[in-house]
Amino acid sequence: MFEFFFSPKSVAVIGASRNKQKLGYGVLLNIIQSGFKGRVYPINPKADEILNLKCYPSVLDIPDDIDLAVVVIPARHVLKAVEECGRKGVKGVIVISAGFKEAGGEGAKLEQELVRIVRQYGMRMMGPNVLGLIDTITPINASFSAGMPHSGSIAFMSQSGALCTAVLDTSLAEGIGFSRFVSLGNKADFNEIDLLEAWEKDPHSKVITAYLEGIVDGVRFLEVARRVTKTKPIIAIKSGTTEAGARAVSSHTGTLAGSEKAYEAAFRQAGIIRVFSIRELFDYALGFAMQPMIKGGGIAIVTNAGGPGMMTDACERFGVPIARFSRETIERLRAHLPPAANVLNPVDVIGDALADRYAVALETVLNDPNVGGAVVILTPQVVTQIEETAKVVGEIASRYDKPVLGCFMGKATTEKGVQILREYSIPNYEVPERAAGVFRAMYEYKNWLETPPLKVERYEFDRDRIKRVITTARSEGRLTLGDTEAREIIQACGISVPKTGLARTPEEAVRIADEIGYPVVMKIASPNILHKTDVGGVKLNIQTPEDVRDAFDLFIYRATRYMPDATIWGCQIQQMVRGGREVIVGISHDPQFGPLLMFGLGGIYVEALRDVSFRIIPLSRREATEMVNEIKSIGLLRGFRGEPPSDIDSVVDVILRVAQLSMDFPEIVELDINPLMVMEVGKGTIAVDVRMVLSSR
Repeated sequence: MFEFFFSPKSVAVIGASRNKQKLGYGVLLNIIQSGFKGRVYPINPKADEILNLKCYPSVLDIPDDIDLAVVVIPARHVLKAVEECGRKGVKGVIVISAGFKEAGGEGAKLEQELVRIVRQYGMRMMGPNVLGLIDTITPINASFSAGMPHSGSIAFMSQSGALCTAVLDTSLAEGIGFSRFVSLGNKADFNEIDLLEAWEKDPHSKVITAYLEGIVDGVRFLEVARRVTKTKPIIAIKSGTTEAGARAVSSHTGTLAGSEKAYEAAFRQAGIIRVFSIRELFDYALGFAMQPMIKGGGIAIVTNAGGPGMMTDACERFGVPIARFSRETIERLRAHLPPAANVLNPVDVIGDALADRYAVALETVLNDPNVGGAVVILTPQVVTQIEETAKVVGEIASRYDKPVLGCFMGKATTEKGVQILREYSIPNYEVPERAAGVFRAMYEYKNWLETPPLKVERYEFDRDRIKRVITTARSEGRLTLGDTEAREIIQACGISVPKTGLARTPEEAVRIADEIGYPVVMKIASPNILHKTDVGGVKLNIQTPEDVRDAFDLFIYRATRYMPDATIWGCQIQQMVRGGREVIVGISHDPQFGPLLMFGLGGIYVEALRDVSFRIIPLSRREATEMVNEIKSIGLLRGFRGEPPSDIDSVVDVILRVAQLSMDFPEIVELDINPLMVMEVGKGTIAVDVRMVLSSR
């Protein structure tokens, strides 16, 4: 897929230059020096020859077909050049030129016209505003990078061209190899989803890495990423997800969401391993690219010093299991190691260990069926055989289908040993915590591979009833549904609600309360008053008819005083729900991924405690159960200090019904059920208070 980008037979460089200080010269030189075997055509109307290649005034003057054109000219001339590419039948263009959307309003208009031309002629375009593309397999370096990376099996994409140059420089120093290396720039046409699909079945790329500043189509991205991660790991950094970017919303769910929560949920649900630094990105990528996948068991640690046994602490902190050795393993270690050595895990071969002692320890632990992988820690001491040890580690590791990581600590004296490890495809990490992080990523990915495909359950809803409520509200020019309307929709979804009635007079309020039975709850009923407690419009545990009348008059007075323009329907009389735990289930709309579902501890403290979890809709029962179990206060629902456990299965059922409501009626853009009262096991849940907001169209 996209061979015209990654394996072109012919390339034109539009803006090729004789001036060594210009990008047009550097890009052309990079293509030639990269070892590209295809035809190269410099385009410059003011030159006859550049770098010993015949020059052409335009792509239209080239007698042969062109697969790829690299554009390195000022923005104002790009449209004409790309239009000529279209007429020539060029398949792909890489627009390195800047001065488009990133430059402001006029640049944005220029970019829109550029996209129109590209699509008119059925071309595909990377950019504009990119570093370019590098492929070490073809090979071709169609970029203005300062060097060609080593060949490897890591595919890398970045929206930041500046970051690309820094990553390339680091990779050359540390020997990190890439298969494909792409700068995405403004992503006016070609984007991260295209690359995921292009690299999904690429035999030369074992792992996909990405630096993303934004995602073009969140729904499509999730769909593709879910599929690709079942084939190979995706490791990604997502920048710019601070809460400062959250939009203004009125619901608890919307207030607590923000782009960070949406991306966190999306990456988790797509099986993407998320990292927060370039160091982590390539630590993990090297582990996946150079070593076999972990298949089970725990980690064995072999070290020549007690101090770096901090690997154990790091594994525990990251949730990485430490292997429990079999009796045979312990006995063999005890027979071949000095009496002072520790034969449990971690295995301390002590400071005077030579290469042969490391060899017997590593061979023994890797042979244990309880061991899924190993890390070899070496600190340089007077007698330490660094290079010899690296060699035996490499040779032994190559005989086992288990990941082995190096942790040769230090720099000056261990450098040659690290190089030997690299020759055996063993990545080295200077500190144990980094190696532990790699194993955490491997276990995370193993768990994802074992996760069944997304299965969305369906429930029977009273769809006509839901449509009537929504249609009525919109016909009245309202986008906010009152509690009575919102609870009617929830009830139509099969979610239990308390007995309730709407009273327009004090007398009607008393009659409804008598029918429901005391005690009751009273709330002001208005589609304009979203948070009723803010105007003193809620009262619990009302015991007598006199209290009902008094509360009715007081609520109407407060509502008309504090919100004189609000439509007041009267007061809602509701069954007092006793017992249970208060939780919240809600929906907000994320601009990238669509409906975002929240669950957490509910009541009036939800925003203060922020003990919540999020998922992108749609979701499976497994995912709904996970989001319930990951809140910090889950112990309260499971039963705390002798209290009976809550009906968690019923909560999961409510979450799935709310998710289906969001899918079936996308015009509901905000929803809060708060509180949802969770009763004892077997007694279900009751949606006590509900509010909804509709989209404007």
